[in-house]
Amino acid sequence: MRDHNKAFCRLVSESFDCPGPVFEFGSYQVEGQLDYADLRSFFPGKEYVGCDMRPGPGVDRVEDVSAISLPEGSVGTVLCIETFEHVFEVRRAFDEVYRILKPGGLFLITSPLNFRIHGYPDDYWRMTPNCLRRMMAPYAARLTGYQGYHAFPHSVMAIGFKAPAPGNFAGRADDLVLRYRAWLDEARENLSLGQKVRRGLSQVYRSKGERRQISAYYSAEFTIDVAPTLARAG
Repeated sequence: MRDHNKAFCRLVSESFDCPGPVFEFGSYQVEGQLDYADLRSFFPGKEYVGCDMRPGPGVDRVEDVSAISLPEGSVGTVLCIETFEHVFEVRRAFDEVYRILKPGGLFLITSPLNFRIHGYPDDYWRMTPNCLRRMMAPYAARLTGYQGYHAFPHSVMAIGFKAPAPGNFAGRADDLVLRYRAWLDEARENLSLGQKVRRGLSQVYRSKGERRQISAYYSAEFTIDVAPTLARAG
């Protein structure tokens, strides 16, 4: 789990009422991320169940997100933070998450795009921003976006509410985007002197494409989509 994905999850939890129970798929805390990757504190007072393909740190229940053994409409919030690149039946996983969500339930997903191959235990997919936006189309209200250079972002992220969605979704989503961009600005400003020097030097000896990637690392763009009836309700 990377810092910006954790920050996005926290800001979503602060911006929206995330109904319980909360199920995280991909909750296994790999070596070096013990406790850091624990998102439970973002959802105080909510039942929280960490799920993964294998038992281990952070895992309360062994589940395959592409074949979830939970009844339809039984989960309030689903989190998949840097998980779906490791799921071979990825389209089925999207369908399964939608199936188990209650009406009014929330799905939060982040996934890498321009990122090294990494195996926990394996790595299969990368989604473009438009791919993720289409995958989220069944949700009544969606916020989808990316972080990084627009031609090849390093991360994609989205939230979606299964109907009925909050009537004030667009306003809250706008506020979330502003808060996330503020976090990114702060993260960039708080880089160590050494990191800032390395970023500066990279603009001298790196290729044009690499310079663009580094320069835009803390940039983010988002699209809000709402069902027509929800947009009229405002």
